[in-house]
Amino acid sequence: MQAAPVNDVMPHSTRATPIPSFTDALRAVESLLMSSGQRTARRNAWTSVLEDRRRAKDRVEAERVLRQTPTAHP
Repeated sequence: MQAAPVNDVMPHSTRATPIPSFTDALRAVESLLMSSGQRTARRNAWTSVLEDRRRAKDRVEAERVLRQTPTAHP
């Protein structure tokens, strides 16, 4: 059995997936930004719902207090 010659070099491995195009990269970035934007929109919508509920509760409480308060007639 002979040893492998010193001049033989193992070939470099090649990429299994192609390098994405500039357009593909932009689409990926856009997708990431849009998903973040959607999360922000949902969070803002939920905050708005909670604020509406708080205002409704305050309104009901104010109406209750006003009904219990005697009115002064001049």
